[in-house]
Amino acid sequence: LRMAAAGAAGQEKQLAPTLLSFFIYNPKLGPKEGEEEKKILFYHPNEVEKNEKIRNVGLCEAIVQFTRTFSPTKPAKSLHTQKNRQFFHEPEENFWMVMVVRNPIIEKHKDGKPVYEYQEEELLDKVYSSVLQQCYSMYKLFNGTFLRAMEDGGVKVLKERLEKFFHRYLQTLHLQSCDLLDVFCGISFFPLDKMTYLKIQSFINRMEESLNIVKYTAFLYNDQLIWSGLEQDDMRILYKYLTTSLFPRHMEPELAGRDSPIRAEMPGNLQHYGRFLTGPLNLNDPETKCRFPKIFVNTDDTYEELHLIVYKNLTSAFSLPDTASIPPTLEFCRKLDSIVGPQLTVLASDICEQYNINKRISGAEKEPQFKFIYFNHMNLAEKSTIHMRKTPSVSLASVHPDLMKILGDINSDFSRVDEDEEIIVKAMSDYWVVGKKSDQRELYVILNQKNVNLIEVNEEVKKLCATQFNNIFFLD
Repeated sequence: LRMAAAGAAGQEKQLAPTLLSFFIYNPKLGPKEGEEEKKILFYHPNEVEKNEKIRNVGLCEAIVQFTRTFSPTKPAKSLHTQKNRQFFHEPEENFWMVMVVRNPIIEKHKDGKPVYEYQEEELLDKVYSSVLQQCYSMYKLFNGTFLRAMEDGGVKVLKERLEKFFHRYLQTLHLQSCDLLDVFCGISFFPLDKMTYLKIQSFINRMEESLNIVKYTAFLYNDQLIWSGLEQDDMRILYKYLTTSLFPRHMEPELAGRDSPIRAEMPGNLQHYGRFLTGPLNLNDPETKCRFPKIFVNTDDTYEELHLIVYKNLTSAFSLPDTASIPPTLEFCRKLDSIVGPQLTVLASDICEQYNINKRISGAEKEPQFKFIYFNHMNLAEKSTIHMRKTPSVSLASVHPDLMKILGDINSDFSRVDEDEEIIVKAMSDYWVVGKKSDQRELYVILNQKNVNLIEVNEEVKKLCATQFNNIFFLD
């Protein structure tokens, strides 16, 4: 027994950060004493006792008001305590969103009892503030603004919409794997040669002409964007939804193969393997439902309400028309299938050829000694060799969390200054981390080389820029 206890004493268990609570309130809705509950529009977890909800919301309100006295234009963004960290965001006037995250814990055993040590400095403010902002952007994409819900039917309608959306969305927040990519919320672009790009462009033009209710189109291949007609901010959040939620949900049936029973239910069309990811399941069934999710774009000025049609080919080329206020009919879906399906199949094979060429060229070099993340603020282009696939449940970073934290720290330093700069950090474990900020672009490189000095590290990064980013000009 004693030996077992001694063994247990040496064991340390790390508990990842978790979401403790998430709530949305408006201080103007219950201004009088005794009416505090009216301020709360949404609260997770719902089973928390009413008075505790009121107390927590009241505390956040007090913190925000108190910090306003020191900084009227920039209210509080986060509050650090020993056990948790709270993040505040005011996306619309008087509407506050608060996310409370428990700090990571190291669990040790002392005299057979567990002892918890809270890691107060582990969480990066910028990462989790970005996650909170994305919660709002994602809500807005599918529901429009909070104010719009109030106009549609007052507090009751807003509460219903918040409940319906966040009840599901909060389950998809995987706080343990949030990192620098959540700050950028960028888009991975697919590199294409001019000819194939022109083919895609003319295909989109022809399609928008023949299907006159199509308003915007986005075209993706292998989770990478090739073409988009949407505004940047709308596209970045739609891209996040498609690549982390919608596409992964549809991957399983596809992996089952063409001859599986799942496949047999699809329309027996020999020319192509296109299908709708949103909308009708079977085009041959006249009873099939044609419901498409609504999305809201350009909410700042024109406020457009669209239907989201996602059409996919077997080779994972996606065409994504969004249509105006008339709901698309089955007739329209059949027309889209007959026009788009066969052409997509041809285009997909062209793109696939290009994909293989790119792979051959990049695969020729041996595994490099560095990993990098690149982001461009102008077109939101993002490239990472640090992350394997980002699945809906986890982003698999192939480097140690401590190194990811250094990347986040460098990024926070960059955001404080306007000039271009470079930061080089020597980590504890033979790793060098280099951050370069140059003219709206940011590059983060992780090198694993023993016994090298600063000058050699700098040379390696220059080499990387020359091979990987030869057409991008970095200011030295």
